[in-house]
Amino acid sequence: MMHGNGAWDDRELHKPIVPPGLGFITCITSLHRDKKKPNDTTAATYSTMATNQVTRWVTNQDGIENLTKETIPMPTPAKGEVLVKISAVSLNYRDTEVVNGLYNYYDKPGTPKKPLVPVSDMCGTVVSVGDDNSPWKAGDRVVSTFLQSHLTGQVYPEHLATGLGKPLDGCLQGYRVFESEGLVRAPGYLTDEEASCLPIAGVTAWMAIHGMGVRKGEGETVLLQGTGGVSVAGLQIARAGGMKTIITSSSDEKLEKAKALGADYVINYRTSPDWEKEVMKITGDKGVDVILETGGAGTLYKSLDCVAFGGLISCIGYVSGREDKAGEARVNLNLLALRRTVTLKGIINGPRDRFEEMCRFYEKHQIRPVVDRVFGFEEAAEAMKYLAGGSHFGKVVVRVE
Repeated sequence: MMHGNGAWDDRELHKPIVPPGLGFITCITSLHRDKKKPNDTTAATYSTMATNQVTRWVTNQDGIENLTKETIPMPTPAKGEVLVKISAVSLNYRDTEVVNGLYNYYDKPGTPKKPLVPVSDMCGTVVSVGDDNSPWKAGDRVVSTFLQSHLTGQVYPEHLATGLGKPLDGCLQGYRVFESEGLVRAPGYLTDEEASCLPIAGVTAWMAIHGMGVRKGEGETVLLQGTGGVSVAGLQIARAGGMKTIITSSSDEKLEKAKALGADYVINYRTSPDWEKEVMKITGDKGVDVILETGGAGTLYKSLDCVAFGGLISCIGYVSGREDKAGEARVNLNLLALRRTVTLKGIINGPRDRFEEMCRFYEKHQIRPVVDRVFGFEEAAEAMKYLAGGSHFGKVVVRVE
């Protein structure tokens, strides 16, 4: 997917939300507010939670300021479906593009913008199932998959038609019916807020590093661009896998947070605009084995100058721009890829089986996604604006309950 944070434009100069006088770990904990913790709520408990209405946020894809709320009747799951009570959703850069009418990459020419419920990532609890053969039961704690029909292997156009938050209605609502196969069991040790961060940021980072097979880890180096949800997840995954990590940002405060998470090297690209040369120095002119390329037009050519021979550049986002500047003379990309036998791989999230693989890795290493700030359901528009402003470190979450 197209992800990342505002690391490659002036938005990252906004002051991070850090209470004065607190250390990094205390900070992150405090920003969770009163986050809901995992529980052992039984199916019997959910049977008493009777309600006939669902409140949800709707966008006409015409701007964050035009988000509106509406109420619809409670849906009933059919055979092969599951009704989920949504507890928390995490926001992605893609969600802001959808709401602002900018996410049109897979639209056919002339396709009108229709109202939809935004946001793809959620954690919730199964309320009821549509048939006795369901793999789920009331009380199961689950997270959504982004492309609901993408279960394994290569992604294809038919999978893109099942994307949550566009073209399908997303998760910024109190309840939603999902296909049974479009859910993954939430890791038991994570809070709902933390688990909601896994579907796009976690899986995209996992596929960016391990999508072409599990890497050997030790002795390899990963470059993370920026400190948004995908890059911070990539930092945690790489570190847990024994890889050396380099992370960039325009904020020294964010770089200090990254070091507290275990980053081996940090680079402020504002004070070191030739950051690719710094990467080469750090690696002894070898270059990095994997790059999470979230910048796009303003960073890709620098990435090609600091990737190792045989390295992998995982193309995730374009926060520095979608198009090259007019009049810039560039060496042809074909030659640059050939120069160091580079693999340039586009990442659109990953299939359900790789999501489950990632969850096992998270459980083994007890990785906890970094939640920068939690907003209330009534503050959904403010949460979107905060994410778009680029001052976050890690993930921005909306508590639905």
